[in-house]
Amino acid sequence: MSNLALFDLDHTLLPLDSDFEWGQFLVRNKVVDCDAYQRRNEEFFNQYQAGTLDPVEYLEFALGTLAGFDPARLADLHAQYMREVIEPAIRPKALELLRRHRDAGDLVAIITATNGWLTAPIARALDVEHLIAARPHLDERGHPTGKLLGTPTQGHGKVTHMHAWLESLGKPFDGFERSYFYSDSHNDIPLLSVVSHPVATNPSAKLAQHASAHGWPLLHLFND
Repeated sequence: MSNLALFDLDHTLLPLDSDFEWGQFLVRNKVVDCDAYQRRNEEFFNQYQAGTLDPVEYLEFALGTLAGFDPARLADLHAQYMREVIEPAIRPKALELLRRHRDAGDLVAIITATNGWLTAPIARALDVEHLIAARPHLDERGHPTGKLLGTPTQGHGKVTHMHAWLESLGKPFDGFERSYFYSDSHNDIPLLSVVSHPVATNPSAKLAQHASAHGWPLLHLFND
């Protein structure tokens, strides 16, 4: 039986927050009301770091922004964002860690609170087939409507979505000899506490303290 290897995305596999940086990218390119959007984006980011974020409120703010763009314009913006922001941030150590798990035959997935429209191309750039992410409601053109489908993939929601994803594959969680989860955030303690091998990766101060108290290993990918 293969092992299971789960990875958070932002500040874990990437040395940035892809959702926050997408907002900053829109502001830099002056395609949103810059002052109002930046202020709101920073408020939500601070709430996330403090553990007080309402995930539905944030996701529908982010998805509502997407819904305001013409689909072709939105696709062009995302491609530009990948070139200018994401691709330069992909580090060899992160790719090597993913590669080691794939080469070992592990089932590898990214599980992120960020929406799937934004993160699917990032998962492809990291050569990860499986993505568990917040699901935007899409219209008949595949364009975000501004609404969220189902529950957020944050906190305990990551545990719920992980089990649902494994069930869809016909692979029960307890069928894996080992299960890994790599994350930087204290918001992910629920899923870190469920797997057999939690790894606090580039951890926040709060997660590093929790990990040390529970004997979890610490991994730093972005010290160079």
